[in-house]
Amino acid sequence: MQPPLRFGIDLGGTKIEIVALAPDGEELLRRRIVTPRDDYRATLAAVAHLIREAERDLRAAGHVGIGTPGSLSRATGLLRGSNSTCLNGQPIKRDLEAVLAREVRISNDANCFALSEAVDGAGRGAHVVFGAILGTGVGAGIVVDGRVLDGANAIAGEWGHNPLPWPRDDERPGATCFCGRAGCIETWLAGPGLARDHERATGERLSAAEIAARAARGDRDSDATLARYEERLARALAHVINLLDPDAIVLGGGLSNIDRLYANIPRLWGAWVFSDRVDTRLARNVHGDSSGVRGAAWLWGGN
Repeated sequence: MQPPLRFGIDLGGTKIEIVALAPDGEELLRRRIVTPRDDYRATLAAVAHLIREAERDLRAAGHVGIGTPGSLSRATGLLRGSNSTCLNGQPIKRDLEAVLAREVRISNDANCFALSEAVDGAGRGAHVVFGAILGTGVGAGIVVDGRVLDGANAIAGEWGHNPLPWPRDDERPGATCFCGRAGCIETWLAGPGLARDHERATGERLSAAEIAARAARGDRDSDATLARYEERLARALAHVINLLDPDAIVLGGGLSNIDRLYANIPRLWGAWVFSDRVDTRLARNVHGDSSGVRGAAWLWGGN
């Protein structure tokens, strides 16, 4: 009997994407639609429509995995922390299972990124993979032997909401984070944090992409900003290595496209890693923006 297909859904604030994977990981179908605006019931209907339409066109049913910002509360079963605010406080897993008449697996989008890269991306073959997303925010997921590590509170990988380790005096207390605390890793390593640091040092208002482009052209101020960013990222990842000791760290998000990170960070992080040698590998993602939706499908990995 042929194993069922795997359907992955990336449920974002602006778009919903579906991918269908064959048992061997071959991509069979990919589609994208606009997310209904601030409408929970319409969002459920849109997801169900994508699944049913894909199954009809492929003439095969399958397992369904969903990746979305936020996580399911272990206490209530309700979604929390999603930037699609109409989903927060909703029993989305239960409701989708009722609509689709099958089990649905749901995980944080950073977990899905890490899982995709661990299964058949930059972390393929690694025992422990830490997938870090450096974009407009900072998130991470942890995969051990091809399975997402959720944790007792379903918050494993919430790396961005820990303080920047080994802070210097001029880094205290740090910018206020949306979580209500100050100096979180996210406030330093997300794109807006990089831009804020550059403006504080130079008075120039530039985006993270503009800073990276100027640094590549030899601009001294932008180069100095990226050097500070690299040193902070090295500290933050060294903290991960000291706690988790992963085989591979895979970077995603817009800032992962800065080429120099992959040479410079491993040269720097040894100063804070509690070991005489660092064998952890730092890698750029393979699947790019597709990692989230592919990882959602792989939530059904060998089961």
